[in-house]
Amino acid sequence: MNATDQAAVDAFPELAHLITLRNGGWRFLPPLVRDGRPVEVDGFREWPGGWRDVIGVRSPTDVTGLRMTDEDPPGIVWERDGHLGEVVAALLTLPPPGDRLAPRLVVATGPALWSPISPLAL
Repeated sequence: MNATDQAAVDAFPELAHLITLRNGGWRFLPPLVRDGRPVEVDGFREWPGGWRDVIGVRSPTDVTGLRMTDEDPPGIVWERDGHLGEVVAALLTLPPPGDRLAPRLVVATGPALWSPISPLAL
């Protein structure tokens, strides 16, 4: 962890979870801002074969993690809501999409907002 990361974690300990994801190859979109204040941070990790893991952080206690297919529309095959640490831990232990234990059954349609190619991400 560099000095900037450490200073951020010292001020906001929950950021350590997002730094763990970033260091694991996750990418983050610019934060969603309302009235000049960030209200949501979204991140994603792309897998070969059109799979994507995503995270949406609205507060340390209001976080959603998803695994989605890259179909049109995107399909959700796994979802976890909860505290930041819980969701990050669940995402990190989720088997890779090619693993025989990985979820594959589409249970819901995914939001376009979560796609890094969405106009909102530009």
